[in-house]
Amino acid sequence: MKAIWNNTVVADSKDTIVVENNHYFPADSINREYYEDSIAHTSCPWKGRASYYSLRVNGELNKDAAWFYPEAKDAAKHIEGRVAFWKGVQIVP
Repeated sequence: MKAIWNNTVVADSKDTIVVENNHYFPADSINREYYEDSIAHTSCPWKGRASYYSLRVNGELNKDAAWFYPEAKDAAKHIEGRVAFWKGVQIVP
């Protein structure tokens, strides 16, 4: 699977895990040059506290477009540290 934003592949892996219709990519499959840490956080009752990345590609910013669970709750340990996307990031085979 590939995560594409602004005509650029920001993650690429054959080992994604789908949870709630979101593909979670392994942390080592993201192209870190496009990622910026965000101060945003959200909470999920069964997955835990999510942290976010913003994407910057070709001078354009997609704020908080990727999220991950650095310390997932027990029910979500299988996606801990993996990265998922929204806000216009396309996920394609």
